[in-house]
Amino acid sequence: MMKTGRASFSVDHAPGSRLGFPTVTVLPPKHFSMLREFHLADVLTLGNAACGLAGLFFAMQYMSSGSLAHFFAAAAFSPTALLFDWFDGRVARWRHQQSVLGRELDSLADIISFGVAPAALAFAAGLRGWWDWIALTYFVCCGVSRLARYNVTAERLSAGHDKVAYFEGTPIPTTALLTGVLVWAAWQDRLGEHLYGGAWTIGPGDLHPLSLLFVLSGTLMISKTLHIRKL
Repeated sequence: MMKTGRASFSVDHAPGSRLGFPTVTVLPPKHFSMLREFHLADVLTLGNAACGLAGLFFAMQYMSSGSLAHFFAAAAFSPTALLFDWFDGRVARWRHQQSVLGRELDSLADIISFGVAPAALAFAAGLRGWWDWIALTYFVCCGVSRLARYNVTAERLSAGHDKVAYFEGTPIPTTALLTGVLVWAAWQDRLGEHLYGGAWTIGPGDLHPLSLLFVLSGTLMISKTLHIRKL
């Protein structure tokens, strides 16, 4: 029996085959059952994604209601997602159930919780100028690129171990610090028109200096020269 990336085939060396050549029987590819491939760590990863989505919902609710309770609720899901993200890796290594599916799930969950959700919360907080849109879009795109790079380089960086030795660029969960900055601004009643630094009118649109923190965070994520040792 031999296997390829798409299908399996068996080689029959029976003497009755025509001209003495072996007979090749192509077997259908094995069905991928997502439910059977799911492990406890993957359920925790989905908890991470659910927290990110809940944060998005509460950020939108804040824009509708103007209630700081909704804003703080949106922000609170960031550290909760961080806990799920921490536990899923520990559980996967503890149970020796690391898989390609789990790694892909982890990246998709992270981009929701630590990429899209912080950007949405920043938009809700008042970063709505034309240049702010570009800054937040850059931030999310950097997060997507950083996770894609990690997925294709994880095996090389792990050097045969069960986890990578160091991160290239800052890990995307560090963006939870940006959520902390927004929470502090909300606590000091510095949202909307009262954001720190005010707004600069540059050409066709406005730029809030606070959005430059998101540009800095995105740039650090995709840095190749910045190596952070994994604990």
